[in-house]
Amino acid sequence: MFDQWRKKENEDSVLRPECEDLIRLDNLVKIYDTGAVQVTGLDHINLTVRRGEFVAIMGHSGSGKSTLMNIMGCLDRPTEGHYFLDGIDTAELSSDALSAVRNRKIGFVFQSFNLISRTSALKNVELPMTYARIPRQKRADRAMELLELVGLKERAEHMPNELSGGQRQRVAIARALANQPPLILADEPTGNLDTAASVEIMEMFSEIHKLGSTVVVVTHEENIAAFTDRIVRFSDGRIVSDEKNPNPAEGSGRIHAGKLYAPREESEREEEEGC
Repeated sequence: MFDQWRKKENEDSVLRPECEDLIRLDNLVKIYDTGAVQVTGLDHINLTVRRGEFVAIMGHSGSGKSTLMNIMGCLDRPTEGHYFLDGIDTAELSSDALSAVRNRKIGFVFQSFNLISRTSALKNVELPMTYARIPRQKRADRAMELLELVGLKERAEHMPNELSGGQRQRVAIARALANQPPLILADEPTGNLDTAASVEIMEMFSEIHKLGSTVVVVTHEENIAAFTDRIVRFSDGRIVSDEKNPNPAEGSGRIHAGKLYAPREESEREEEEGC
């Protein structure tokens, strides 16, 4: 499918970094039509996230923050307006092109982990690289490196049900970083974790950000948003505030990511492609 998409659309224009504004939302509207009534999920949102920012999207349940996350992750399309990802208007992309963009430009981390239950931690981390056609040995080596980096090398062959919640989320982070995407989207990543594990996970995101990745975290918790450099607050589908965080939480200082987290240029990825 990826090869077919490459023939139909210009891969360079879709996957190569284009501008410093990694995310740009122009007058974005999302309306859910249930037939009997229309519900506005997002109401004319204008938002820019520059490459390398660490941003929290905050709001209560039903505020529109998860709807926004789905659109930024190319999992849904707006009813009106435009979403530019790395300079490309996603409304112009086919379904196959969007799938390629999700795989190569976006790493996802979810509250419920979304690991494949009957697959080992190692194979879960390998999965995005399989879709990206990274050669088998290279993806296995990188998956093991990432698991070692998040402190789970000794549990590489464990199934998700053999891991704690914090360990499963660390596997999910390793998987999100597998293709070294420029954008990490985390939807309530600490929602199922205790306080200690939550701090550990946010320390990891902080390190990823320091090494150049753009990280966007959706959360309703003030102590989680405190780790980020910018906090955007939502209510009733609208942005009600957008402020810099002058004193981001530093955490314990025990987590150090190393260069394995740093995003790569597209030319570096192309060298690793194969069947």
